[in-house]
Amino acid sequence: MDKESATFLYDVCVVGGCGHVGLPFALVLADSGLKIAVQDLDEAKVQQVMSGHMPFMENGAQEILERVIGNNLWAKNDPSQISNSRYVVVVIGTPVDRHLNPNFADINDFFNTISPYLVDNQHIILRSTVYPGTTEKVKSILDSAGKRLSITFCPERIAQGKAIEELKVLPQIVSGFDDRSIREASELFSRINDDIVVLTPIEAELAKLFTNSWRYIQFATANQFFMIASQYNLDFYRIFDAMRYNYPRTAGFPGAGFAAGPCLLKDTLQLAAFNKNNFFLGHAAMLVNEGLPSFIVEELKKTHGSLSDKVIGILGMAFKANNDDFRESLAYKLRKILGVEAKEVLCTDPFIKDDSFHTLDETIKRSDIVILASPHDEYRDIDFAGKLIVDVWNYYGQGITL
Repeated sequence: MDKESATFLYDVCVVGGCGHVGLPFALVLADSGLKIAVQDLDEAKVQQVMSGHMPFMENGAQEILERVIGNNLWAKNDPSQISNSRYVVVVIGTPVDRHLNPNFADINDFFNTISPYLVDNQHIILRSTVYPGTTEKVKSILDSAGKRLSITFCPERIAQGKAIEELKVLPQIVSGFDDRSIREASELFSRINDDIVVLTPIEAELAKLFTNSWRYIQFATANQFFMIASQYNLDFYRIFDAMRYNYPRTAGFPGAGFAAGPCLLKDTLQLAAFNKNNFFLGHAAMLVNEGLPSFIVEELKKTHGSLSDKVIGILGMAFKANNDDFRESLAYKLRKILGVEAKEVLCTDPFIKDDSFHTLDETIKRSDIVILASPHDEYRDIDFAGKLIVDVWNYYGQGITL
């Protein structure tokens, strides 16, 4: 760290730091030897972190937390930590409102709130995905408040559950408005990973949105192909395997499955809004991916008639496998649709605590049809006793029956 850091109690304060983006980043920085403050309004999560327990699943995080907590990482709901930190990393992104448009108001309110705690010579790093132009707006807000700060946008690009590993190996994008800001941000990230890519702020903002939209479109392509094959009573995965067998041009083609979570759809919508809703690929991807639960139910009705006398079980309510995060999970959309169509819907997940869920054994035993929504490892060796299984993921390698 540079000499100016000596005037601050902490090297870095991660604001919103008990979440899926902030906490792994704070842990990796602390593990590199820096003094880290974690600021979060969620008192329950703060207490959990300070007690040495991760508030969510993240591979390798628990071991690091036990090593650094109280030594060079501290979590509090105390905004004075912001004033005492050389770098202030903000992991609050741009949300999408109920009209599916980006809402900058939360970012604006946030920086107006923390502005009194910011002091000269600090460095503000925006880390979460933001609407293009947000970094420049934040700079304008803080400049107008008379703050002498460095401001950069350095987007996270981790996969949930793999953050600890990927922070150390994936290239870090750094963007700023001047050479000093870029140098300072690069210096911080070089503590954990010296593979740095420099862009302008709006280039970096678009790079993150392009990345997530591209993944969302890829998943939509696979899901659309799955729907086409299913409608013609064909096994999509026989075709899929033939397409990919020793053929490098399709090596990156994903399988079908629920494309969900807190980022992909939201970021595709942000990119569409930025381009004045002229993003036909993104909108088409949304219709396909968000429509997959309805497609499954309608295909079941075509093949098996009314579901009104059927008990249907859903295995896995998290938005991805081997994870406890259920934000924007399409399994919940599937449950809602089936709640209208079926006699009863039973849900189970080994990682999510919910009083309305049932045990795996009860779900299998009582269900007439079982739908695999999230392919957790715990579901690998199950005796379904001849029950009808809807396996969009091809997790069991037995073809798809709807």
